[in-house]
Amino acid sequence: MRATLRWAHSDLRTHRGEALFLVLATFGVVVSLLLATALFGYATNPWERVFTQSRGAHVWIHAGASARTAGLAGLDGVESVAGPYPTAATTVSSRGARASVEIRGTDGRPAVGRPLIASGRWLDPAAPDGVVLESSLARALLAGPGDVLTLPGGARPLTVLGVADSPEPRFRQGERPGLVWAPPSAVPAGGEQGQVIGLRLTDPADTDYAVQRAVTVLGAGAVREVSTWQQARAEAQGDDRLLGQILGLFGLGALVAAGLAVHGAIGTRIRGHLRDISVLKAIGFTPGQVTRLFLLQHAAYALAGALAAAALTEAAGGRLPGRLGDAVGVWQGLPGHAATLVGIPAGVVLFIGATTALAAWRAGRVPPVPLPRTAAPAGGRLPGPLRRALGWRVPPALVLGWHRTFTRRPRSLATIVRLALPLTLIVVAMSAWTTIERFHSAPERMGLAAALTVRADAGSGDAATRALLARGPGVAAVYPGVEVAALVPGQTATIALRGLGTPADPYPSTLAEGRPALGPDEAVAGQGLLDLLDVRVGSWVRMTVGGRPQILHIVGRSIEPENAGRVISTTLDTLRENDPELRPTLYQVRLRDGADPRHVAAALSASAGRGELDVHVVTNPADGLSPLRGVVVGLLGVLALIGLVDLLTAIGGTVRESERDLLALKAIGLSPRQITAITVTATGCTVLASVAVALAAGLPLSHWLIDAQGRSSGIGAGIAQVPSPLALTAFGAAALLGAMALAALPAARASRRRLADTLSAVG
Repeated sequence: MRATLRWAHSDLRTHRGEALFLVLATFGVVVSLLLATALFGYATNPWERVFTQSRGAHVWIHAGASARTAGLAGLDGVESVAGPYPTAATTVSSRGARASVEIRGTDGRPAVGRPLIASGRWLDPAAPDGVVLESSLARALLAGPGDVLTLPGGARPLTVLGVADSPEPRFRQGERPGLVWAPPSAVPAGGEQGQVIGLRLTDPADTDYAVQRAVTVLGAGAVREVSTWQQARAEAQGDDRLLGQILGLFGLGALVAAGLAVHGAIGTRIRGHLRDISVLKAIGFTPGQVTRLFLLQHAAYALAGALAAAALTEAAGGRLPGRLGDAVGVWQGLPGHAATLVGIPAGVVLFIGATTALAAWRAGRVPPVPLPRTAAPAGGRLPGPLRRALGWRVPPALVLGWHRTFTRRPRSLATIVRLALPLTLIVVAMSAWTTIERFHSAPERMGLAAALTVRADAGSGDAATRALLARGPGVAAVYPGVEVAALVPGQTATIALRGLGTPADPYPSTLAEGRPALGPDEAVAGQGLLDLLDVRVGSWVRMTVGGRPQILHIVGRSIEPENAGRVISTTLDTLRENDPELRPTLYQVRLRDGADPRHVAAALSASAGRGELDVHVVTNPADGLSPLRGVVVGLLGVLALIGLVDLLTAIGGTVRESERDLLALKAIGLSPRQITAITVTATGCTVLASVAVALAAGLPLSHWLIDAQGRSSGIGAGIAQVPSPLALTAFGAAALLGAMALAALPAARASRRRLADTLSAVG
């Protein structure tokens, strides 16, 4: 044991840089996996906690004011109900911000769907004008306890008593109204009146069946909207789950790359230390001891990196800025936190140990007496094309460097694959970054043709509203329309049905499949709707709008970033065929290039006056992915470090082989500079081949992964963007030039070795 420790200590002093890189690579892999686990827990835990503590309803049904909802409590499978509560749809303003809301009349604290007070207090009979805001609505209005909300039409203002968390679907500007709890006496008489009832089920898996029975009892014409706990949970997970998936994917990829890097490092070191291993066996080391020596030495490097990563994540992870810090803080409070904190580092160390076991076993198979090495150039005779290239006065460094790279095929192929894996993941990360940037730079190509959404009262004049919007600064086009909630076939869920534009002036939907909806009864749909109804482009679908059937022919699939893709869009004229009295209440405003949406929105709101129009900027889904940029940068650093370990391993192996060929190369008259150029060229050829493999595999892989994520989120495939040719060229040039620069110094040192040293190395 003492001899083993002394040899390990001597080897560590000789190869400090290599040991440090292995430790840092393991550190980066473990940190990535721990943060991915934290984000997965953060994506689901807050909603689960609120749903459990509030005894949330599994189904919320919004119906007309005259609907008879009392009979729903007696349905089979319904454990208890919340409400029914009277509601009114209106808009409120606070500190210059405006939002569409649903004011819900509530007596006391409900037993089902009970809001959890986050700040302030609950409704007080002594404050008849006091209300409680749902937390996402409060953030949008910048409102808190004590603030005053202004209602349209001169109604008496409301005072905010508190802010509460709820497991119901969150407020989304322009898509879903915010929730305001108020005493029944404070529900305004104006606006759209209705009622809402929540059903808590004995078996949450029967949600769709329960919705069907409830709609049957009430009648399809009485039901305006249905929301389920699955939809609310999916929305709550949102971008955090996506970040967790990306971190987990890259963490696992980096783990495989790190394992291969360690395996390659051990194999190269064994080939370079055959004499040392023979000496160890000559002084009494058994094959098993030599195997354990190499295996435990590299397992110790991995253990050091894993322990450092776990300790740092536990101690400082909660201090990370933004969502990552919040995620780590929530994760640290979960019951399985301790097991995960131990299990992930242990799993990484075991995986790296397993990948290095074969190379270490080969070290144990080295004979006690080393076999004599040949002094002939590696790779045997030059092939005919290369000999002719020398005759054409191609520099010998290029010819012999190419020959050295591609004549030892098994070893060269393994090196190229090890280098290509982290480079492939880097290409995928670059593609993810490019896709996010495209959402910002070219939103019209990502399903966001309109920059502003304007909502007007049903009584507003269409011509006057369109003229007012068209005069706005920077406005390029205005598309009138309506958006209503429609019940899908089977009446198990609601979707968004939009009528936008006219056949003469159609709304410019971003199509990923099919053609625009221009003819009668034609429509385009988002991926989320196609998945929900299990239909394809070309299918006819039937839905119910206000008790009236609406049959549409889906002729295209559009990129739909809103409402999880559960959107079907047709022309306004098509909807008017079913309801001739339909008037536009929604306007999509497209701006000219360079116009600032926020400035235009402010100008339109000011010109309308008296709160007649609700103008807001369309939410870009890439805004919620801003933390991903920092994540991508961190991942690129980890992958670059792993690639550097592989590169140094490849350079070390190439330099050792050049030492064996040094006598032959000098005998044919090559100078030290030419011998150095051979090693640099061989390294460059290896890296160039790895970059080619990375581009060939990474570009289609990134396209598939991003589109798969788009399909699962409801946006749909067709959003993937690959980096520009200039960026890919810069990536390949940086990898090639960096590798050649790293190889230059050790190659120059090896080419100037004394002949006596070379003779001892090959003897």
